[in-house]
Amino acid sequence: MENIINKIRTQLEHSIDKKTQATSQNFFKEKIKFYGVKVSIVNKISKEYFKLIDFKTKSEIFDLCEILWQSGFIEESFIACNWSYYIHKKYEPGDFQIFEKWINDYVNNWASCDTLCNHTIGEFIEMYPEYLVRLKDLAKSDNKWLRRASSVTLIKPARKGKFLNEILEIADILLIDKDDLVQKGYGWMLKAASEANQREIFDYVIKNKSIMPRTALRYAIEKMPKELKSKAMEKKNDITKTRRHNTQYSQ
Repeated sequence: MENIINKIRTQLEHSIDKKTQATSQNFFKEKIKFYGVKVSIVNKISKEYFKLIDFKTKSEIFDLCEILWQSGFIEESFIACNWSYYIHKKYEPGDFQIFEKWINDYVNNWASCDTLCNHTIGEFIEMYPEYLVRLKDLAKSDNKWLRRASSVTLIKPARKGKFLNEILEIADILLIDKDDLVQKGYGWMLKAASEANQREIFDYVIKNKSIMPRTALRYAIEKMPKELKSKAMEKKNDITKTRRHNTQYSQ
């Protein structure tokens, strides 16, 4: 099994794009490891090499994913995410612990987090919705990537109108989170939910606008009609101005 990993790494090294290599770090606040390969090429490599292992058991494929995650290279994490999603028809309830471990042990940037959660874990949750309660637990974690995962896992189900109650419960847990990547994550979840449940999400934003971070609010209303956006942002702007005014007089 190690042989195929070595072949993938050789392929990645031969696929380095100088422009991508020069700009990859610019998209992250955290220090990341990267080859500098375009995502489209990484996805092509994922599919190409998966054909050589698709006969293996789920456990064997997960073991290969683990080796890729361990490298720390973002491109290898993308391949691991793709492979774990390709076998989604084989998911079983116990697999959630493996996915959670990958986030806890290896995820250190938003791109790896979202690629794993949007596809692999999101699909798992649709198959086993009883695990929504575990997402609420992740939302309370000290690990910001687990907190972000609790929301971005629900992006695709949210667009279909699924799990609205749980989405709002997770948003409640993350509502005043201090980390901007967590704020963006749950704001994105609310935005996705607004595609099928616009009124409910708008009402949620209006109800919480006085404490919802501006970053999360802007994400949440991004796909709403102009008049609803204006109403939400005007209220937020008025509150911000009032706070500034009160601060000036308290000094």
